[in-house]
Amino acid sequence: MPRKYSAEFKEKAVHQVLEMVRLESCSRQRAYEAVGELLGVSHHTLRAWYRDSVAHEQAAPTDGETMEEELKRLRRENRELKRANGILKTASAFFAAELDRPTTR
Repeated sequence: MPRKYSAEFKEKAVHQVLEMVRLESCSRQRAYEAVGELLGVSHHTLRAWYRDSVAHEQAAPTDGETMEEELKRLRRENRELKRANGILKTASAFFAAELDRPTTR
């Protein structure tokens, strides 16, 4: 039966992996194995905890903004990117037409 580990234990284990990679300049795989052996946890389990913590950090709003603020920011960014994409499509069509024209000398 699998053991249940507290969120704090998982967080500390992931932190130890990151510190080992940073301080000893070793690969994450080597850090998973060393920290796992030290804590009595499989390196596969540590890798899963690391992936979960990275996914959680990426999903969290940046700079303490609320979900509503983040949504507004992302929608604004999406509008700007769509506008830029439209401009690039128009420009590429213009230049493609220029290339298709026969040249006269």
